[in-house]
Amino acid sequence: MGIKVRIFIVLLAIGLIVYGVYSGDYLGVLRKATKICFECIGIG
Repeated sequence: MGIKVRIFIVLLAIGLIVYGVYSGDYLGVLRKATKICFECIGIG
């Protein structure tokens, strides 16, 4: 995976966390963002 793709995925995860904080669904969004981050670094 290219570095640009990884940066995009990390920014997407951060965006999901921020959205979740404002919408009030902390746990659901945190779980999704964590999953995305793990896929980004190749663990998930």
